[in-house]
Amino acid sequence: MAGTSAAAAAAREADAAAASTVKALHAAGRHEEARERYAELVARHQRRASRIAYHYLRDSAEADEAVQDAFLKAYAHLASFREELPFEIWFTRILINGCLDRIKARTRRERWMLPLGGRQSEAGQAEFNPAERVVSGGPSPEDALLSRERRRAIAAALARLPERQRAVFVLSHVEGHTSREVSALTGLNESTVRVHLFRAIRKLRALLGTKTAAAAGEEKGKRRVTS
Repeated sequence: MAGTSAAAAAAREADAAAASTVKALHAAGRHEEARERYAELVARHQRRASRIAYHYLRDSAEADEAVQDAFLKAYAHLASFREELPFEIWFTRILINGCLDRIKARTRRERWMLPLGGRQSEAGQAEFNPAERVVSGGPSPEDALLSRERRRAIAAALARLPERQRAVFVLSHVEGHTSREVSALTGLNESTVRVHLFRAIRKLRALLGTKTAAAAGEEKGKRRVTS
């Protein structure tokens, strides 16, 4: 645990140093060097940012766009970055706000547009997900099917949470942030974070309990018919 904390502290120091250097280079008009140094920050936070965006948007292409937009916006506003705040928290707040704006825009569009053709999951997104591909030598087709069903059930349940509950749950249980860090990321106080997390877990348990039982019953029925 101590090693993990030390590594996190070192990463944050490296982020702060890189961000300070980018700001200085940009202020000096050395924009090409500034962009090259900023690329280090992008490389360190790209995968984590993509995970967070996907958990919000449930669409790989839109998540990629949201991440790109967040990095561009962070670069454009880097002069406002304060070194006492970890870059990770400052950037993640920009990313989350961007994802929430996209969700609001999507909701407005869906009020006025009929859904286009194509099979969709309960979460409202296309069922195919590249992350669900089964590599050779992995689980059996039956296990892979059940695993996909569980992921779809989780995605559908997360999509039904209120925005703040979903944000707090993803940052706490998926990204592993403490309540204090989630508070800094979302702007909510710590007690509110804990309340939202408790309510999110309670609602997810209720949703997943029902969906998991239904999915299991459906799968057993299929096996009886084909046997």
